[in-house]
Amino acid sequence: MPEGDWAPPPAGPGPGEVMEVPSVTEWAMEMLDVADLRPSPLPGVEMTFTLAGVPSADVSRALYAAVGAPVCWTDRFTWTHGDWRAWVERPELSTWIAMAEGTIAGFFELEAQPGGDTEIHLVGLTPAFVGRGYGGYLVEQCVRRAWQRGELWATGSGPATRVWLRTSTLDHPSAMANYRRRGFKVAAETTGPKRVPDPRLAPWPLPHDPRVARRPAEEEELIS
Repeated sequence: MPEGDWAPPPAGPGPGEVMEVPSVTEWAMEMLDVADLRPSPLPGVEMTFTLAGVPSADVSRALYAAVGAPVCWTDRFTWTHGDWRAWVERPELSTWIAMAEGTIAGFFELEAQPGGDTEIHLVGLTPAFVGRGYGGYLVEQCVRRAWQRGELWATGSGPATRVWLRTSTLDHPSAMANYRRRGFKVAAETTGPKRVPDPRLAPWPLPHDPRVARRPAEEEELIS
């Protein structure tokens, strides 16, 4: 082409800028019977799952950042520390931490909703464990525990009658296939533009300024 017609490609968003992704497809996926759950091959090493008996806003938001940043989890970027506490400290919510090889390999978050609906809000691996054969087993164990609501967690909330989750084209490329292999089916689908903050940033301030002297009662609490 003539030199005068050349133009550089459009620049991407700068660090910290919001980007509008022109076409994001989002799916709601569901499982209506525990018998539909299909097991995953076992990972190469033992993987254990522990219910967080003491809900922690700090742990949950750190896991959200570690697991979610590579797959554009940004919807909670605007949450304050108080928002996180209000979310994780509800009796109908449970957070499970997956361990493997002596470290945190991933986590998932389940919510007991009215009418037997049980939503998997979050499920994913920490970056060091992605692509190593852990993902299918993580989802399988997540779904097994989702079907155990009312007994294993959210005691008294009644049994699960439907387990469901949301995913999108911004998620890991293997996520959709993983969910299908475990037995999920698409219940709804939408496509449209979405404004996505820079997932490399996590604007979550500490609940207190550590530079400011604490009251004596706070000091006692920290060392007791």
